[in-house]
Amino acid sequence: MCWPHLDSPTAFAALLDPDTGGSFSITPALDDARRMQLYVPETNILVTRWMSEQGSVELTDFMPHPEAKVRVPRCVVRRVRVPRGRVRIEACCRPRLDYAAGAPQANEYGDTVVFVDGASALRLGASVPLTTGGGEARATFELDARQEAWFVLCDEECDPLDAAECKAALDATADAWRHWTRQSNYRGRWREYVERSALVLKLLTSHRHGSIAAAATFGLPEATGAERNWDYRATWIRDASFTVYAFMRLGYIDEAEHFRRWIEERMVNLDDDATLKVMYALDGRDARDEDTLDHLAGYAGSQPVRIGNAARSQTQLDIYGELLDSIYLSNKYGTAISHAGWEHVKRLVEHVRAHWRDPDEGIWEIRDAPRHFLHSRLMCWVALDRAVRLASKRSLPAPLVEWAHERDLIADDIWTHYRHPEHGYFVQSRGGRDLDAALLMMPLVRFVSATDPVWLATLDAIGEQLADDGLVFRYRNADGLEGGEGAFTTCTFWYVECLARAGRLHEAREMMARGVHYANHLGLFSEELSLRAEPLGNFPQALTHLAFVSAAYYLDRQLSDPDGQVWQP
Repeated sequence: MCWPHLDSPTAFAALLDPDTGGSFSITPALDDARRMQLYVPETNILVTRWMSEQGSVELTDFMPHPEAKVRVPRCVVRRVRVPRGRVRIEACCRPRLDYAAGAPQANEYGDTVVFVDGASALRLGASVPLTTGGGEARATFELDARQEAWFVLCDEECDPLDAAECKAALDATADAWRHWTRQSNYRGRWREYVERSALVLKLLTSHRHGSIAAAATFGLPEATGAERNWDYRATWIRDASFTVYAFMRLGYIDEAEHFRRWIEERMVNLDDDATLKVMYALDGRDARDEDTLDHLAGYAGSQPVRIGNAARSQTQLDIYGELLDSIYLSNKYGTAISHAGWEHVKRLVEHVRAHWRDPDEGIWEIRDAPRHFLHSRLMCWVALDRAVRLASKRSLPAPLVEWAHERDLIADDIWTHYRHPEHGYFVQSRGGRDLDAALLMMPLVRFVSATDPVWLATLDAIGEQLADDGLVFRYRNADGLEGGEGAFTTCTFWYVECLARAGRLHEAREMMARGVHYANHLGLFSEELSLRAEPLGNFPQALTHLAFVSAAYYLDRQLSDPDGQVWQP
């Protein structure tokens, strides 16, 4: 848990170091208890249950929804309840602030405890007595059937909610989440998973700024014990733009509009060359530079633990296409672009015209020599194509002939220089032979027909060389980093949608069944998967959840009405 914002330093990081990272544990004394977890339906309220012959315990965790209008809007509330039996329970709150730089002082103030570490401070309130020592607060208590206890962690200057306020906050938060969830227009197969994905994407969206984080975590390895441990707590233009696409598909127009306003503020401050940054901090400032936390052991000993991300200074030309696609969709289904906004878009388009022939680090952010990636070139085509469409649809002033000509030059370059010399299918980079799962975007952005023979050969090659038992790897060739990585869960759902668009519905449905099964017990997807289908990388991963939403939407419509009209942005 990072405090007070998702990209702030951690308060609890036991996942990265069980001994010194900091934790907030609630443990019932139940022998041989079975533990289960679920979300309260249609909400982001988490319930953990312990069940044994002696009794049962239920722990409910939530943060108040902004629309719940709670007196202390920023806090973590934990309710412990005993449905059956009499159970002794131990609670231990041991925050380690500022990325576990040290142990804070734990001072008792009335019936609360304040943890202070330099400029950082948190306050813990509880409905049971607390004791302090060693930079932590503890409580040991017993509850009879139908009794409950409350814990509230909040900013130091706040007076924690009392039990009655906690109960009211829980009810109001559940109502607010249900009201939001029911705005979705998805009613098809996989509804529960689509609903959970939307709720995950909403949690990754800043209520204040409208920016969208790529994931909620940092330092979780793509290969256990290796160096591929990255920080994803920032707004990647690519991931956020795709998220807007998912929100709009489900009918959440307000979220798309909020992000559009946030990105317009970023475009106002572009340099003379109109170079868009790969990522930004959630508040719109420059993303943090990469650093390591050498005092943390790392998840399963995987070091170094990194915060910030050096990819912030990379060139990734594909982001212009993803952004222009989201702007196009926002205009098609939301609010029309302003004159000032269009002037900024024109600058971005001119930047693409000037630089689409350049090599870059690409969508996978390779830490090797820049290359001429097909995916980057494809998305430059998308940038020009969507700009031409938007200008034509809205009768906006633009050099349409020049833009269309440049777009066609990119298309010709792709068809001419990005084909396997023997087999003719599309390849990862100019003049190369290797495949890349990012090519699965080609029919999804409508560059090529989903049934074009060249594309079908590409799809078959990806299935043969990059797919493995429902797992799809990004690529197999070197990327400048040591150690391997897992299968990329996003690519599984891109592959599902490509199969569906090619009319291979039985294959798509089987792959979808496997892909959904790779979520955890709460319906959350990690960034990657091992060959044992165990989660790897950051978690939960926005890019995977939105790729799943897109695949679920298209495949469901095709299965229900193969000859009908499908929503086609």
